[in-house]
Amino acid sequence: MTDQRHSTDGAGTAEKQDEVRIRRACVAAFVVGFGTALAFFVLFPGLPHVVDLGALLTSFLVGGLAQWGCRVLMVRRVGGRG
Repeated sequence: MTDQRHSTDGAGTAEKQDEVRIRRACVAAFVVGFGTALAFFVLFPGLPHVVDLGALLTSFLVGGLAQWGCRVLMVRRVGGRG
């Protein structure tokens, strides 16, 4: 069996909680960015209301940029980890 050592000061759990919080915020940012870009292509007047491969790729790109931006801001706020 493997001997597992637990930290008594709780520093490890605080880092894990920060990582979980950052991960959840980044997932939410991706979903919001992707949904917003896709809604733009579907609902904007004057555009053909057809979701093609270009619209999907652009939506993924916008979602990825939103996720990246969220991660940068959250890591700065937490204190430089990540």
